[in-house]
Amino acid sequence: MNEVTIIPLANLLLGFLPVILLITVMKFWGLNALQSVYANFRMLIQLLLIGYVLTYIFETDQPIIVLLVVLFMILMSSWIALRPLQERGIKAFMIVVVSLGLSGLAVLLLISQLIVELPRWYEPSFVVPIAGMIFANSMNTVSLAGERFSIERLRDKNYHEARKIALETAMIPQINALLAVGLVSLPGMMTGQILSGIEPLTAARYQIMVMCMIFSTAGLSAVTYMSFKKL
Repeated sequence: MNEVTIIPLANLLLGFLPVILLITVMKFWGLNALQSVYANFRMLIQLLLIGYVLTYIFETDQPIIVLLVVLFMILMSSWIALRPLQERGIKAFMIVVVSLGLSGLAVLLLISQLIVELPRWYEPSFVVPIAGMIFANSMNTVSLAGERFSIERLRDKNYHEARKIALETAMIPQINALLAVGLVSLPGMMTGQILSGIEPLTAARYQIMVMCMIFSTAGLSAVTYMSFKKL
């Protein structure tokens, strides 16, 4: 198995040079650069903290801890998904929670219990990263669909036409990812497995599972969200 190279902190900081360049351009172009600074700062702190937290979670023998982590992911992704949307309040939040939770948990159960033979049904080192990928991608798709749906309704499009355009727009990143995988990009999970010494064909099988998972959960979450908009 290949030995994973540890990135020195000084080298890691070099990765922020293009970030600083982009934020500088955003500032000169009149965009809200402070939001990007805040987002990058949060990313840095959150990832450093989660590195310590995951060490504990991956070693736990308590399924309730894993379930609470997944619930936390659903609630946080729902809250973030609401950020670009016009709707606010408990009702809007609960609609997003249900939209993300229904499809996300169903696919997570399918993968963890039927596709992959886990040593424990709640295996933290598998369930937590997979759940993270599911809800992060679904969150983005719901935000895109919700925002576009609202715009189309303001343009006096009827519900069905607005729903069609919103879903088509929201699925562009997911469809592009399917078309580009293996030709333009080697996705994160596959790259990580290859770097850790796993055979490329084995890594490819896992990546196929992940791509199907992300595509379906993202789209179904958006479908569920827009179905609530008709009520």
